[in-house]
Amino acid sequence: MKKPLILVTNDDGITAPGLRTLIRIMKELGEVVVVAPDSPQSGMGHAITVDSTLFSKKVIVDHMEGAPNEYSCSGTPADCVKLALREILERKPDICVSGINHGSNSSINVIYSGTMSAAIEAGIEGIPAIGFSLCDYSWEANFEPSVPLVRKITKEALDNGIPKGTVLNVNIPKTNEAPKGIKVCRQARGNWKEQFDKRTSPSGKDYYWLTGEFELLDRGQDTDEWALSQGYVSLVPTQFDLTAHHAIPQINNWNF
Repeated sequence: MKKPLILVTNDDGITAPGLRTLIRIMKELGEVVVVAPDSPQSGMGHAITVDSTLFSKKVIVDHMEGAPNEYSCSGTPADCVKLALREILERKPDICVSGINHGSNSSINVIYSGTMSAAIEAGIEGIPAIGFSLCDYSWEANFEPSVPLVRKITKEALDNGIPKGTVLNVNIPKTNEAPKGIKVCRQARGNWKEQFDKRTSPSGKDYYWLTGEFELLDRGQDTDEWALSQGYVSLVPTQFDLTAHHAIPQINNWNF
């Protein structure tokens, strides 16, 4: 049987250790093609390049036997997926995996995530897709404890499929030991209490650094934040239909 074709991407850039780990795992499961940003694109959300040129080139990152075909892209994570599907791949991939992100994409972070936006772009195209994130922002983060569960989740998705209109948002707790297991969760309610650190440049111009603290507004024990706090991998089925279906009956009662 033909090996499944796996599209691998991320938002931390093509040389990121999390991406290199994900590639290594996916090579065990199928034929891998990598299309990833040529520089970090964290926090880009679902941005796409529309007002400037887009560049891509084939690259060699790991000089080893059996290295996958890899392409760097000057655009966003969503650009990478679009370019892969329209210009690079010869056939539709069987799955798209994005990550492993350096940092959490749980709760409201999913809205801002370039990692998840790449997965969502694939999902929009009808391709099963998963975004993987490790709750450790360090470039030297230890991804090894997460390897077996990333492999297992991807294999289950390949074997069973992912429900239509859904992509999987997988977050892995920061740990030097194997996570306790996998919890299928809902997204916790939370937001960022943001501030701007105002500074003045040597030339006298004001500039700002965005800072803030995450505020958890949800104490439920069925959420991604709870699962992560208990040492579990959280798996949230995420939809890209943003319609608030529950609000339609109420708004239909307005006097238009």
